[in-house]
Amino acid sequence: MDKNNKTMLEGIRIADMSNVIFGPYCTQILSDLGAEVIKVEASEGDSVRLIGTPAKTPFMGPVHMRVNRGKRSVAWNLKSEFGQTAIRRLLATSDVFIHNTRSEAANRLGLDYETVRAIRPDIIYVHCTGFDTRGPYAGLQAYDDIIQSASGMASLLPRVDGNPQPRFFPMAVADKVSGLHGVYAVLAAIIHRLRTGEGQRVEVPMFEVMASFNLTEHLCDLSFVPPTGPSGYTRQLDPVRQPLKTKDGYISIAPYLDDRWVRFFVVAGHQEVLQDERLIDAAARRKNTDLMYQLLAQIAQEKTTKQWLQLLKVANIPAMHINSLEDLLKDPQLKATGLFQERVHPTEGNYIEVNSPVRFSRQTKTESRHAPTIGEHSEEVELELGLANLATDS
Repeated sequence: MDKNNKTMLEGIRIADMSNVIFGPYCTQILSDLGAEVIKVEASEGDSVRLIGTPAKTPFMGPVHMRVNRGKRSVAWNLKSEFGQTAIRRLLATSDVFIHNTRSEAANRLGLDYETVRAIRPDIIYVHCTGFDTRGPYAGLQAYDDIIQSASGMASLLPRVDGNPQPRFFPMAVADKVSGLHGVYAVLAAIIHRLRTGEGQRVEVPMFEVMASFNLTEHLCDLSFVPPTGPSGYTRQLDPVRQPLKTKDGYISIAPYLDDRWVRFFVVAGHQEVLQDERLIDAAARRKNTDLMYQLLAQIAQEKTTKQWLQLLKVANIPAMHINSLEDLLKDPQLKATGLFQERVHPTEGNYIEVNSPVRFSRQTKTESRHAPTIGEHSEEVELELGLANLATDS
């Protein structure tokens, strides 16, 4: 094969014993980059298979289809003699082992780092945890809602709209952001092993990941000792900073930089507001961004969404229409860039694949395997591992 046609992570085998979204989202991306991912499931399968409504086959829900494409699935009972033999043989041939089993359970299965390292000394052992094992929350169960609560995410919306009830962001944001951290951690550990020959234990704790993610901008003036002001990035917490009502719908307009604010008021035909002493110069405008957002919301209602998009494109002021989830499937940008692909699954029929959004100039895109049924590749992998003649008691 031409070296330029090889995938980025070709030759890297990942034993993936993670479930739900956090770990599988991480290994999904690594699979898209060319790694061979073998998903180790119990006989009942990963619970993510139950999210959404399957097209034809039980345990083949749409979210599973989204986060497990490209992987092979084996179904082993790791409490059985056969399962123990199988997982150890797989680990002996794997470069990376990823799981989100709590430490006590992993220890009972003989899958703690020291035991796994004895099987494969240079393995990269990745533990996707809820909480860093060095702290008092170590071992607590964690799901997306729990981490949104603990990390301060659920406290943000009340600061925007004044409704005192904490609320969750309506997506698995903690799972997916933590999964992305897992990806870069694995890649960094692979580079380290290429340089030194050493494997290592990697811990990716959701709580610490999301606290760091949240505080990037929202720690704000609490960053200093003593603080120079309160927490929270005021622009993002401004209740007026929302999609704007137009004559016929909604739009997002982001002047953001001072010269664009000035240009917006001019092209909108409201340059008179710049004579207000509160907006008379850049320093005044920085102190009164809340007033500018209020004016923006009022002025937006004077034109249709299409009129604004045309006007603001010419003026080089960022603006965009508001897409629904359904609209994304028809968006001309996403269609032109090939984000979506209709494929035919061998058991589920036609479905929409959301392709990797990242492009590499030196990697040829290859079509990945379809998301597997439970244990679809057990016999295939067992044959590769020399397990075909052993009694299966799983």
